[in-house]
Amino acid sequence: MRSGGSLLGQVTGAGRAACWIIFDIYVENAIDGKHLSGISAIEVLKEMTKTLQVLNEASWQETFKALWISALRLVQRAREPLEGPIPHLDARLCMLLALMPLSVAAILKEESDMFGAEGSKILPRRQGLISSLQDLIQYSGLLVPPSSVVNAANAAASKAAIFKANYNAGVVNSSMVAQTDSSTKAVGNMLHLIIEACISRNLIDTSAYLWPGYVVSSGPLKDTTLPQESPWLNFIKGAPLSGPFIDALVATPASSVGELDKLYNIAANGSEEEKTAAAKILCGASLVRGWNIQEHVVGMVVKLLSASLPSDSSTSTPGSMNHYLAQMSTLNEILLGVSYGDAIHILSLYGMVPDVAAALMPLCEAFGSIAPPPNHKSTILGETSVYSVFSCAFLCLLRLWKFYKPPQEYCLAGRGGSVRLELTLDYLLLMRNNRIDFSNSSAPSRDSYNDMGSVNEVPAQPVYIDSFPKLRAWYFQNQACIASTLSGLCNKNPVHQVANKILSMICRKMNKGGVSSGNLSSTSSSSVSGSSVNASDDSFQRPAVPAWEFLEAVPFVLEAVLTACAHERLSSRDLTTSLRDLVDFLPASLAAIVSYFSAEITRGIWKTVPMNGIEWPSPGASLHSIEAEIKEILASAGVQIHSCYPRGVPPMLPLPMAVLVSLTITFKLDRSLEYIQGVIGQALENCAGGSSWPSMPIIGALWTQKVRRWHDFIVLSCLRSPFGRDKDAVAQLVQSCFSSFLQSSSSGSDITANRGVGALLGDSITNQGLRLPMAPGFIYLRTCQTFHDTYFVSEVILKQVIEWSHKLANGWSFNGPPQLKSGRTSLSCAASMAHQVAMLGGGLLCIAGGPLVVQVLYEETLPTLLLSAREQSLKDPGPVSSTLQGYAMANMLFFCGSLLWGADRTSPVMKLSFLSRRPRVVGTHMDFIAGVLDGHILLGCDPGTWKAYVSRFVFLVVKFVPSWLRDIKLDTLKKIAAGLRSWREHDLALSLLERGGPQAISVVVETML
Repeated sequence: MRSGGSLLGQVTGAGRAACWIIFDIYVENAIDGKHLSGISAIEVLKEMTKTLQVLNEASWQETFKALWISALRLVQRAREPLEGPIPHLDARLCMLLALMPLSVAAILKEESDMFGAEGSKILPRRQGLISSLQDLIQYSGLLVPPSSVVNAANAAASKAAIFKANYNAGVVNSSMVAQTDSSTKAVGNMLHLIIEACISRNLIDTSAYLWPGYVVSSGPLKDTTLPQESPWLNFIKGAPLSGPFIDALVATPASSVGELDKLYNIAANGSEEEKTAAAKILCGASLVRGWNIQEHVVGMVVKLLSASLPSDSSTSTPGSMNHYLAQMSTLNEILLGVSYGDAIHILSLYGMVPDVAAALMPLCEAFGSIAPPPNHKSTILGETSVYSVFSCAFLCLLRLWKFYKPPQEYCLAGRGGSVRLELTLDYLLLMRNNRIDFSNSSAPSRDSYNDMGSVNEVPAQPVYIDSFPKLRAWYFQNQACIASTLSGLCNKNPVHQVANKILSMICRKMNKGGVSSGNLSSTSSSSVSGSSVNASDDSFQRPAVPAWEFLEAVPFVLEAVLTACAHERLSSRDLTTSLRDLVDFLPASLAAIVSYFSAEITRGIWKTVPMNGIEWPSPGASLHSIEAEIKEILASAGVQIHSCYPRGVPPMLPLPMAVLVSLTITFKLDRSLEYIQGVIGQALENCAGGSSWPSMPIIGALWTQKVRRWHDFIVLSCLRSPFGRDKDAVAQLVQSCFSSFLQSSSSGSDITANRGVGALLGDSITNQGLRLPMAPGFIYLRTCQTFHDTYFVSEVILKQVIEWSHKLANGWSFNGPPQLKSGRTSLSCAASMAHQVAMLGGGLLCIAGGPLVVQVLYEETLPTLLLSAREQSLKDPGPVSSTLQGYAMANMLFFCGSLLWGADRTSPVMKLSFLSRRPRVVGTHMDFIAGVLDGHILLGCDPGTWKAYVSRFVFLVVKFVPSWLRDIKLDTLKKIAAGLRSWREHDLALSLLERGGPQAISVVVETML
């Protein structure tokens, strides 16, 4: 097998469709929402699309078509979402109808900036876009709209039908064309919504309405109603914001930037009532479902949060405090709006997490420094107060990163560092400040799609955590609380006094029965103690202190009450009631509760308690039902797990976990509490997953009893639990991903062949409940963030690539395609499938581990494998098997690196995030190759595998990413070139040196002479 030739070789049909599998993997993973990203999906999709177009040597028509197809599959996969706290359908539609068009727009803008306008000539990328959209008309199965957007699709189709009718009638007046004709109806699908999204961003023009087959003659519009007149028309005419009119605007997305500009002007400059109403409207349907103008809404929401800051950005002067208090109602509406449903996930998809964090920090600092009125009783009653605004801002800030990260996640697999790049507050600020520095130093290089909206318009001043001393103090206290147990407090410490007041407040009901706060804390190492409480003086019991002072004392209160419960001085019911009172008084206390209990669960020093329905809530029969469903679903995906809960024995949980789950089920399902539930659900699931104790099925059973209509959603969430502690289950899942994709993608003749992708990720996960069998790739993407040892996962994936290459070389498996046994055709088909193996392995590895695991793959995992002796099952593999194994390993390594570092990174965000490590990582691997070729390192693998691996990897780098070679040492290049020449790869050796930069010119000349 030659190292030269196309990267695809002779890949065709479904095999060629497999070359775009990373699109499907990325978009499905991005929709998870449990792990927010600091980088815009627009940037990622833009760079990924450009990279794959180069690597697959595809036309832009084929590339854009693959992109649209992956997003359409994404919507179809959960077109009728499971009922639960976060439906994710809005985020899926956002990906298809907003983020995809914006990423395409950025690609087209690069082309127009490079070549300029050439008269009326359509540039190749834009022509490819038009052709790809026209091709979509034939894929009716993927274009069926979800029920929630049928009316929008019909309205878009009717708009096109009106345009076409007027065009055929010779009407050219644009105002007449735009008029609604209720007599003209058309049946719409997802393509009509895609076209509208592209037209709104000037990617194509309205001539698309005249494409053959685009407008379908109307039939009966089943189960749909004609759209009513938009309330935004009355808004533009000047109708006042009041009553039901506000609700109508909240429920209806805006249709134009002009409507948004007027609304934003009211939110920024109107009266207090108008500001509050405008903020509520802006964070409604326009933010979540306003696909054609969504990037503008996102930018306005973030600007409103930032615009609420006083001019001097100080949080300590009386003037600035009054400024914040005057903005309290407006801020409360914005914060509640971005905390609801998919909203904060959508902000994340737009890459606005760093900017939202920077906007929330001064709000937290200011409102956390203001004391509540002395008569403050509860924040859960729906009244806007200092505590409620602080809590909403603070909990929203904490949702942006994993603030309760347990200690074992900081150091795993013996590498002395985090296993993946988790977002932290420091990292978010670093990303934002670097973006500002880059933008200020090169104004023309601002993000390429800013001319289409206000996305990523960053202010001129950087933000540092040191500018917020009280937030900074909590940040370090939270880290200390997670890292080690609490130290004692002296009686004169102000924190001790606040803690005593909190204990008195939350224990007042128990004190009526004769229990004093001093008794509660007598066994606590924190030494929080005090006198008995006068239960009749309620106002005296409540600590009217600023939120930061309150939060500082909460961990010591938690230690006191938990220790008291462990020593049976406090009943479980009273403990749960006390914590609920604490959260009702200051919802932000939930942050300290989650951090403290998460750390204590990890430490494993607390006794287990029986969930028997007497002391603690019982999951009852629901537990075994949930566990049976989990086993059935995983078995359908090829994963076998063992039961954890024998019948007849009450299930047990560690005390902190029992307390935490008992607290969570006390909250009502109310939209006004969404900002609390958004923290609770994620934290509870992660705490359960981070514990060695099998807790998640118990938690799922308890929540199923509380909200039965969420049953399927809860079961799906519980699927993650086995993979956090069972490496064998992880290995089975990875193996199932490969077998399902490869054994089903061997037939088909089109890029949209859905067999391989459908078997891997599922055609429809939800259809009147969970559908079985469950696709293993879908489970993998939902669980890969829970894999504690991602280095183990990378080794499993690499071994799967090698094993499947071996199977391919030996005529596939007994049930494989028979054409693999037909002489020379067998070799080309096997090479094609080996390429698919590498693409799939690279995609799964990058999603599971990210940049750090790819770095380890280059520096350690693959070199170690090549140096090690072959496994018994692969000894004497034969020349074809050896060659295919080296070929597949080189493809996978190169694919991982190209996805991460790209061939030509133009995005400043991507450059700042990933490119800094590339020279060292690639240089280290090339040094390893040179050392082996020079004879200083002895191999353990088959010589044929090594030769195929080196030739293929060097060829791919030389052909597709020659810029990587400019950072390689000249001596290393010379050694690799010498090794290639010894294998009679003279042309490849010369090409390697030619692309080594100015330093290698003399060597090239010497070689030619």
